[in-house]
Amino acid sequence: MSKVKTIAKIAQLLASELEIKKFDIYGSSVDQTSVQVFQGEPKQVKASQKSSVIVRVWNEKEQIGVTSTTDVDEVGIELALKTALEASYFGVTDYVPDFSPSATASLPEVHRELGSQTPASDLIEKLITLETDLLNAHDAIASVPYNGLGEQAIERFYLNSDGALREENRTFTSLYLYAKTEQENKKPRSGGAYKVANSLEKLDIEGCFQETVEKTLSHLDYQPIKSGKYRVVFSPEAFLSLLGAFSNLYNAQNILDKQSLSTPESLGKQIASPLISINDNPLHEGNVSGETFDGEGTPTRNLSIIDKGVLVNFLHSSVTAKRMNAQPTGHASIGAKVSISPNYYHVFRGQAPTTEYSLAEAENVILIDDVQALHAGVNALQGSFSLPFDGWLVNKGEKVSIEAATVAGDFLDLLKSIIFVESEAEVTPSGVCPRIWVDSLSITGQ
Repeated sequence: MSKVKTIAKIAQLLASELEIKKFDIYGSSVDQTSVQVFQGEPKQVKASQKSSVIVRVWNEKEQIGVTSTTDVDEVGIELALKTALEASYFGVTDYVPDFSPSATASLPEVHRELGSQTPASDLIEKLITLETDLLNAHDAIASVPYNGLGEQAIERFYLNSDGALREENRTFTSLYLYAKTEQENKKPRSGGAYKVANSLEKLDIEGCFQETVEKTLSHLDYQPIKSGKYRVVFSPEAFLSLLGAFSNLYNAQNILDKQSLSTPESLGKQIASPLISINDNPLHEGNVSGETFDGEGTPTRNLSIIDKGVLVNFLHSSVTAKRMNAQPTGHASIGAKVSISPNYYHVFRGQAPTTEYSLAEAENVILIDDVQALHAGVNALQGSFSLPFDGWLVNKGEKVSIEAATVAGDFLDLLKSIIFVESEAEVTPSGVCPRIWVDSLSITGQ
């Protein structure tokens, strides 16, 4: 019998003894090893095993109590059930969460390769070699202040008193490199890259190294830029960062809480250029850590959010779906309250473009590689942003690094000002996305 089936059997017996008729349990376990190095020596080595179990119990009045524990043995589950039952009598009476109607539906069939654990000493050795190679790649590269190589093995499960029983295992490995330059009479410049894969063997270490070198060196010969309105091209990472920062646009909980740029009536309205479509697809083959079910046991799926510029779906939990007469979409996390978050974006062309654009021919275009300070420079409720960025001024394929600048605008205006979505997409850790061309945005230089 699997570990999850054993937990389910124990929970059913204990619930029966405690006269609990309705409960569910969500749990996860993460084995993690991560290393950092500095100047040829290990800077930080971490190995951890974290378990978390959330137990929800409904009483006879249909109020809910929630508790969390790290113990999944008989004693721990019994104590959690008792505590949750006691807490239920102080639970809310409005919009009480219920089981997801999809908690027993079939899960999507996804094949995920599982990697084997690598000794920390091997991870350190690989990272020290990468640091040395980066320092030797160019005289201007003086240090690699931030780096990290880590592995995770994740187990998740969900079960409830109606017979739902789900479990899955995943592994992934990640590498982060960030190099910094020092040159006489010049400001320090930097560049970095991040890659993930199912296992260390599949990780694109060489690609991460080359990208870090190229980005870092591309910023050496920088120039100031005049403030003004510019045509802007967002890299996949930069556009996905903005999309995530304004996720209240399609988050049903935010909408019901009136903490969103949308209202329930926004569905079916044109909110972006018809040139762009956006899905949330955790099952995309590029998503190495994709989940097949959410915290409520709802199967995940490929969900269209914006179709040719039209807002067609919100992200739902079972709670918001019930309130808005919709279906749960597989985006819920359970805890003291049920929250909603996106999984993995897939941005692609909507309507076919009438005009093609190319960096090889464009003049006076700004290519934004990475936006920063999202925690401070985004007002998600107003839709505005003002963010420092790394990027280049591009003239007919020639790129000149921008010394320092910020990009500012309104996110809804930005979506409507998209003039071109490139055909070739890039797979990133947060989603799949091509470069996105926006007609005009305010750039403030030094």
